[in-house]
Amino acid sequence: MKRILSGMRPTGKLHLGHYVGALENWVALQKDYENFHLIADYHVLTTQLDTTDIAQNTLEMVKDWLAAGIDPELSPIFRQSRIKEHAELFLLLSMLITKARLERNPTLKEQVRDLNLDNIAYGYLGYPVLQSADILLYKGELVPVGKDQAPHVEIARELARRFNKTYGKVFPEPRPKLTKFSRLPGLDGKSKMSKSLGNAILLSDEPDAIQAKLHGAYTDPLKVRKHDPGRPEICLVYTHHTRFNAAQSPEIKAGCESGSLGCVDCKRMCGEAIAKHLEPFRERRRYYDERPDELQTVLHDGEARAKIVAQDTMVQVRAAMGLG
Repeated sequence: MKRILSGMRPTGKLHLGHYVGALENWVALQKDYENFHLIADYHVLTTQLDTTDIAQNTLEMVKDWLAAGIDPELSPIFRQSRIKEHAELFLLLSMLITKARLERNPTLKEQVRDLNLDNIAYGYLGYPVLQSADILLYKGELVPVGKDQAPHVEIARELARRFNKTYGKVFPEPRPKLTKFSRLPGLDGKSKMSKSLGNAILLSDEPDAIQAKLHGAYTDPLKVRKHDPGRPEICLVYTHHTRFNAAQSPEIKAGCESGSLGCVDCKRMCGEAIAKHLEPFRERRRYYDERPDELQTVLHDGEARAKIVAQDTMVQVRAAMGLG
C-alpha cells in the first residue's frame, strides 16, 4: 500500500476552502493508501513568532479533521514538533540545496507579495526544505496538493534524488497528487477563501451564520436588479452551487441567465445547501467538543506511531551518511 503524507498549519477552525481543497480528498484517500496526517506547528514559526494560540488552534483543527471523516485508527494524526526527527532531517537536507534554488520557488514569491514581507527569515526561505523533510521522513510516495503547492513537491523530489545519489538510496521520489477542486473563491470575490481576509465560511458555522455571510457575498456587478440577466460563470455564489448544490446548479444557471432568479434567492438556496451538507459535520464536531480527553488520546497515539516510522528512517539516513 502506497504511503501519503498530508499536513496543514494549525490555524484553528477550518473553512470550506480547506474542505474542498484538502480534507475531502484526504478522507477518500485513506481507504486505499496508508496516510499520515501532520500538524505543521513548526511551519507556523516561519511567518509568526507568537506561539500563544498554537495549542488551542491545533485542537480546533483536529476536531475539524475528525468531524470531516479522518479515521485516526487508519491515519495517524501527529504534531510535527513532537517528532524531533523532523528537525534533524531538515538540517541534513538543507546542506543539499542552494539559496538560489529556494529563491526561484514561485510559491515563495507569491507569498512574499501577498504577505508584504520586507525581510525574509532563513526559516521562511527554507520552509520548502522542512516540508521536504516532513514528506521524506515518512517516505511518502504521494502528496495531495493544489497546484500552488506543486513546486514544493518538486523540491522534495530534487532533494530525494540528491541524497540518494550522494549517499545511497534511502528515499522514494514523492509525486504530487493534484486535488480536483483545489480552490474556492472567498466571499469578497477578490481572492481565495481565507479566515485572515474575513471572506470565509467555517465548517463549524451554524446555518444562520452561513446565511448571513452569503448575504453579503460578491456577485455579478451587472446584475443590479432581480430580473437583470446574470453571468453565473463569474459569480462566486454559483461556484459554491456547483460544489454543494450540484443537482440544482443547471436550473440555477438558467434562472440567473434569464433573469428569473434574483441574487437574494440564489444566495438563500446556496446557504441552505451548504448548511445541509455540513450538518453531519457539525454533529460530529460537537461530539469532540464534549470529549477533550479523546482528542489528546488521538494525538498521543498518532505521535507514538509516527515516531516509530520517523526513527527508523533516520537510522537509515545516518547509516547512509556514515553518521552512526
